[in-house]
Amino acid sequence: MNLVQQIESELGKPAGTLPHLNVGDDVEVDYLIREGEKERIQTFKGLILTLQGRGIRKTMVVRRIVQGEGVERTFPLHSPRVEDVRVTKRGRVRRSRLYYMRDRVGKSTRTKERLGDKVRAEREAEKARRVAAKEAAKAAEAASEAPADE
Repeated sequence: MNLVQQIESELGKPAGTLPHLNVGDDVEVDYLIREGEKERIQTFKGLILTLQGRGIRKTMVVRRIVQGEGVERTFPLHSPRVEDVRVTKRGRVRRSRLYYMRDRVGKSTRTKERLGDKVRAEREAEKARRVAAKEAAKAAEAASEAPADE
């Protein structure tokens, strides 16, 4: 394993913590925001326009409409500031970049939803991944609260 791959494996999020993402999916991204001394989680809901890069450098551009104005934001998927990514709807699109959505207004911005057994299996796998992550977090919390026997 070369040096770059070794660093990526150490610094990236563990395999299985991020859902399988495709262009055209509607997602909710929980992002850590700092306001003064406080930190809070803000949810950004929108449509994935592009997925770029690979490995620890993978990013996605998410677009949403706020008060009639389009807002796009680029999220590095392996950033510690990205708490969670949830797929709310699997979109069926025929392109790898949805830049044409920038010119669309109103109902024409909607994408068709992918349906079928494959999507159903992905949803069940995602639920199982979330349950396992919650259990692991509870176990880690319990281990940190338990007094150390010395």
